[in-house]
Amino acid sequence: MLGYKDNVNLFSLLSSRHPTTKWAQRSDKVFITIELPDAKNVKLTLQPEGRFYFSASSGSDNTPYEIDFELYDKVNVEESKAAIGLRNVCYLVKKAEKKWWSRLLKQGGKPVFLKVDWDKWIDEDDEKESQFGDPGYGDMDFSKLNMGDDDEFDVDADNGDDDHMEEGDKEGDDKVEESESSAPKGHEEAQAKA
Repeated sequence: MLGYKDNVNLFSLLSSRHPTTKWAQRSDKVFITIELPDAKNVKLTLQPEGRFYFSASSGSDNTPYEIDFELYDKVNVEESKAAIGLRNVCYLVKKAEKKWWSRLLKQGGKPVFLKVDWDKWIDEDDEKESQFGDPGYGDMDFSKLNMGDDDEFDVDADNGDDDHMEEGDKEGDDKVEESESSAPKGHEEAQAKA
């Protein structure tokens, strides 16, 4: 016969939730971000054939969370890394073979809790371009750049320049001259195709 503690453990296993999970890939790695603030008792397992397991609890009632899925292909466990933060758990999974996966999971379909991480996503064609200079600024930490005082660049600050406007400008007499050079490159071609 099951006791009270056995019932509680069985209930927590049956009622575990799936935290929102984001993913993105490159040809050699997969980024998996599990969004779970204040995660406790975190357990991560990654196996070479691609099995990914995560469990943790969160909240004042220690709600259990769990993820268990098979990744699309084999991975290199030794070169993969995990980081547990205050708001999420990040896992950098190194692929065993450098190639683009057609999806994250081995089986078809997509769980409701799994989403694309558009902040980290790079298309296959864009990855080749970023090898010669990352158009998305890569991992640059802007806080280390000495950009001066933030107040110097406040575009919303009222500096009283309204008094120096021309009479025509105050009445909204804005005349905009269009020139061929003001349209973005390729704009004419896109309009011609439409």
